Amino acid sequence: MNTIFIAGHAKLPTGMAASNVFETLTITAEIDKQYGVIVDASCTLATEHGRDYISRVLKGYSLRNGIEIPLDQLKNYYLGKANNALIAALKDLYRQYESLT
Repeated sequence: MNTIFIAGHAKLPTGMAASNVFETLTITAEIDKQYGVIVDASCTLATEHGRDYISRVLKGYSLRNGIEIPLDQLKNYYLGKANNALIAALKDLYRQYESLT
């Protein structure tokens, strides 16, 4: 297998639809071992549209370049209540990735 699977977690704010189902938000990513490129990504946002948006932000990005670019994209373009949780979950995912490399 040429990929690894990593999950990053963060606490969801209260009052969100997803917080009724999950207490934490999770971002998962399948990552190419050689190049650090995110092959596929998903998250536990309540709406399919939100999950798809996060996937498109992350897919194709190489974690070898750090996470500043996807973090900036989330900070500036994702304007939902889960913004801080998404940022924290992505940072958690990246910490786990760094511990493997």
